[in-house]
Amino acid sequence: MLSLMEGNSVLLHNNVATIHEDDDILWKFGAENSLIAQINRENQTFPDERFRDRLKLDRQTGSLTIMNTRTQHAGRYELEINGKRLSTKTFSVSVYAHLPVPNITRDFSQNSSSSSSSSQQNCSLLCSVVNVGHVTLSWYKENSFLSSISVSDLSISLSLH
Repeated sequence: MLSLMEGNSVLLHNNVATIHEDDDILWKFGAENSLIAQINRENQTFPDERFRDRLKLDRQTGSLTIMNTRTQHAGRYELEINGKRLSTKTFSVSVYAHLPVPNITRDFSQNSSSSSSSSQQNCSLLCSVVNVGHVTLSWYKENSFLSSISVSDLSISLSLH
């Protein structure tokens, strides 16, 4: 499993020093095994528009670099080498989006008790984000976990007191 942040590049390495001149290299993506890159003899082709200007094939090794990744590029990649024998290798790629900076607000209030001459100070913190998906907000005090909340809906706001 390869994990990276959106906008970064990832190298799907073949682990072969060199491919043979008569080998056909096929890179496929997703559950539907769509052809995204191919080397055969002298030709390189990149037929899938989802990867327009984002793919680079190493002619010597058959390794594939995906540049400027987006979350839509997460998934299963399969390398198929057709030559004297057929070999395949599978990669799983996760691409995480950058989260917006959470908004943290503080509310200080003074509580005084009528039965006591001492007053107590309260502090309330609120952390919130909007328009996010698959996110967890957590509060920690030093290394101690206090609370958390998770959401997978892209359209709601999320708050943790």
